[in-house]
Amino acid sequence: MKVIAIGRNYIDHAKELNNPVPESPVIFLKPDTAILKDNKDFYYPEFSKDVHYEVEVVLRICNEGKHVSKKFANKYYDAIGLGIDFTARDIQSAHKAKGLPWELAKAFDHSAVISPLIPKDQFEDPRNLSFSMKKNDETVQEGNTQDMIFDYDSLISFVSTYITLRKGDLIYTGTPAGVGPIQIGDKLEGFLEGKSMFTCHIK
Repeated sequence: MKVIAIGRNYIDHAKELNNPVPESPVIFLKPDTAILKDNKDFYYPEFSKDVHYEVEVVLRICNEGKHVSKKFANKYYDAIGLGIDFTARDIQSAHKAKGLPWELAKAFDHSAVISPLIPKDQFEDPRNLSFSMKKNDETVQEGNTQDMIFDYDSLISFVSTYITLRKGDLIYTGTPAGVGPIQIGDKLEGFLEGKSMFTCHIK
């Protein structure tokens, strides 16, 4: 199982980080050791002083696929959840300035919170989902999947052109505006269609 994450997939988020709006999906990977599930605590890593939260809708891949066409892409995911892409922003900024990869900032242990996954047929319209996150009971991020620059089918088709998708893979589809730093003692709670999906305490 691998985590395929999409960067800059909401215009307002790209702008808040002073990044250009991409013309094709921005892809990076997280290993399976990044997964943090079952509402477990997140322990602030010693190698960063500026870890940020980024709430994202997550797709679970259900079929192996290579060069998947957009018109068949909907057959390649069967469940939807919510997650956090934790980012060591200080490390990311330093690496970007040197033209280096982002992995140390994105792929570290427990940097990918994941909620329980809900079968997509339980949603009235899986492509029109509202989601949000609260930090210490205050809403800090709100988004809707209709506002993604690249929709689910486009992402699946694009990624599978380069990387074979396998059953159980997760696609983190990007974050809306409102990302920000976490501190020890914070509580993060994510909501999908108004339903609480996960709680994560920062230790």
